[in-house]
Amino acid sequence: MREFTNPPLALAPPVGGLADVVFEHAQEDPSYVVLGRKDEDGLWQDVTAAEFRDEVLALAKGLLARGIRFGDRVAIMSRTRYEWTLFDFALWTIGAQVVPIYPTSSAEQCFWMLYDAECSAAIVEHEDHAMTIATVIDRLPRLHEMWQLDAGAVQELYDAGAHLDDEVVHRHRQAVTPESIATVIYTSGTTGRPKGCVISHGNLMYEADTVIERWEPVFHSKKGDEAATLLFLPLAHVFGRMVEVAAIRGRVRFGHQPQMHAAALLPDLAAFRPTFFLAVPYIFEKVFNAARRKAEKEGRAGAFEKAVDVAVKYADAVEAKAWGIGPGPSAGLRVQHQLFDKLVYSKMRAAMGGRIRHAMSGGSAMDRRLGLFFAGAGVQIYEGYGLTESTAAATANPPGRTRYGTVGRPIPGVTVHIADDGEIWLNGGNVFLGYLNNQKATDQTLHDGWLATGDLGTLDEDGYLTITGRKKEILVTSGGKSVSPGVLEERVRDHPLVAQCIVVGNDRPYVAALVTLDQEAVEHWLAMRGKRPMSPAELVRDPDLETEVRRAVVAANTLVSQAESIRTFRILAQPFTEEHGLLTPSLKLKRKAIEGAYANEVEALYQA
Repeated sequence: MREFTNPPLALAPPVGGLADVVFEHAQEDPSYVVLGRKDEDGLWQDVTAAEFRDEVLALAKGLLARGIRFGDRVAIMSRTRYEWTLFDFALWTIGAQVVPIYPTSSAEQCFWMLYDAECSAAIVEHEDHAMTIATVIDRLPRLHEMWQLDAGAVQELYDAGAHLDDEVVHRHRQAVTPESIATVIYTSGTTGRPKGCVISHGNLMYEADTVIERWEPVFHSKKGDEAATLLFLPLAHVFGRMVEVAAIRGRVRFGHQPQMHAAALLPDLAAFRPTFFLAVPYIFEKVFNAARRKAEKEGRAGAFEKAVDVAVKYADAVEAKAWGIGPGPSAGLRVQHQLFDKLVYSKMRAAMGGRIRHAMSGGSAMDRRLGLFFAGAGVQIYEGYGLTESTAAATANPPGRTRYGTVGRPIPGVTVHIADDGEIWLNGGNVFLGYLNNQKATDQTLHDGWLATGDLGTLDEDGYLTITGRKKEILVTSGGKSVSPGVLEERVRDHPLVAQCIVVGNDRPYVAALVTLDQEAVEHWLAMRGKRPMSPAELVRDPDLETEVRRAVVAANTLVSQAESIRTFRILAQPFTEEHGLLTPSLKLKRKAIEGAYANEVEALYQA
């Protein structure tokens, strides 16, 4: 199939702006709990619709009092926290445009975004961020205000605007239309300078309302309960931003968690008890690998692997029945599944708060077996696909009709077209307005309303999309063989000891790979085998470790022809990091930068 359209839902067309719903909800049901917020003691406190409206209104007054006007661009550089959402809706209330900046951005990255977007003000989280911007502020003549969250920025602005009448704010709010620009989100950029994606209020409302209407059953642990989610995705990323907007518009109570590592995340999941959450595959991989390591430490490795196998077979059988190609789980499989639900699956769900039955995944491809495992363990993951330019999700697996290993069908109102060269093109109300100050890039990407994504894919007979690679990442060996590296890299990464994998081979006689290690998994692996701790330099020469990585490479090679297979590999002592300029803030590999930084190692792969 070359093209598939999912008819739009019968939704009222978006009107007004994103902030209107804050005031509407507060008027309709002032005591409704819209957010959870941690107090100074680390305890979750409820924030009602009326309280949130009053805070948004007071902050909007302060922003006006300090000179922020309709159409001004204001940057936010922070981790995911309550104040980001507060500033988002206050700025949208007065018609300002928000420019999110990743909290890990360098001074030059900050400079480019602040300069290109002509930001008049910036909100930063703490002193380190303030100092980062201060080093380039002499080159930013339009930047006249900077507020620091950890230095009382919110209260300072409340006080500054206390004398203003509410009506001043409402006049600004009523001037906002769906066509008004809501945010300029800079793509993380695996090559070249990031481009500013211009996204309207209408784009975000269309996306959020469609997701709410079609996937609302997924928000609940059981029918009739209160929907709640803990947001730990970065709000600087379009995925996290869409979740924020959808939660407010869909009356889903949500809280913020700024840290994605297990030590911080798991206690908050237990305390907040979300009914569903949204994440990237990396998070689900971490949860799975942590459970596996725990089982190995407790001497239950065999039982855990059996539980995994049963979960996968069970979910696979359920999927086959849903599509009319199988009878469903056998009686024996159902008995095994019930047993492991008590022994393994329920404990994993408890670690995530106990109420989670559904999750949504995006950002990169998820392994089919991993998706099947979580479904069999009682947490259905709905995988989707989208870009900043499509305001997050353009496709997603629908409730009750999941096809594991695909990124689902177009969301309602979206058309997916596969071009002659395999490129995915998108059309719908979530497609962005273009790139800020870059007409050339806009013309290369937008064609009469169609978004050329740069990704490659296929559509099956039911309109389900499978991502097969990225146009710019296709390698061509010196023998003329075209190779899509993504499928190989993802399969190598499936091994618990592997953190990252990059496939090389452009204009080379064969395909090779550089591999980095998951330090936590390696430490566990050493301990379980009675080996002494090793330095990174020792690890890369350990023959047993090399054998493990070789198994991952062999498994990956079963997916491709011999000409496309990885012939040789090298284990690196250090991981690829954003700090060294080798990853984007969304953890994508910067291929050219990595090949440049490890030019000697790459060259050595072809000297044998």
